[in-house]
Amino acid sequence: MLDTDAVTARNVLEAVSGAIVGGMARNAEHPDGAEALRGALDDHMDTDPFNGDVASLTRDGHSILGHVLGGQGTEQIAAGLARHAGVGIGAVMRLMPLIAPMVMSLLANRATGRDMDAATLADDLHREQESLPRELADLLDGLLDGIFGGMSQRTGLYEFGDADRTERQVTPGSSNPEW
Repeated sequence: MLDTDAVTARNVLEAVSGAIVGGMARNAEHPDGAEALRGALDDHMDTDPFNGDVASLTRDGHSILGHVLGGQGTEQIAAGLARHAGVGIGAVMRLMPLIAPMVMSLLANRATGRDMDAATLADDLHREQESLPRELADLLDGLLDGIFGGMSQRTGLYEFGDADRTERQVTPGSSNPEW
């Protein structure tokens, strides 16, 4: 699918998974976002993306990516990862919605198995981010900052980057209340 060697494919999969987990972690930084994510995981508890058909998996993945990163954010992440890995953006865009339901399913099983509440889930996502190789973590932080913006010291609200082009400001974690 990526038209590359196994090592590059493994690196792209790690980066895509890291971007999805990083987006979830950014949303979960605020208690409302963590609660919304925890509720969404309950909806994915009984799903098995590893045995589903590709069309359903892709639809679910696009929905997840929309909630986690937004449409433009997904494209920004894909472009950054493609440049970094030296693969085509189209391949990364096809891969991301296939990986997102798998990440949700694995995270749902972990959260349920460990009886995680929203705060514990947010901490777990943060630990996942910290476990990434430094170069990848730095890349993903930069890409996610471009989507989520930085925390405004003055207002305490997230300020979205130019690529999002929204005029509103949203309290951290509340940008995706419907999960």
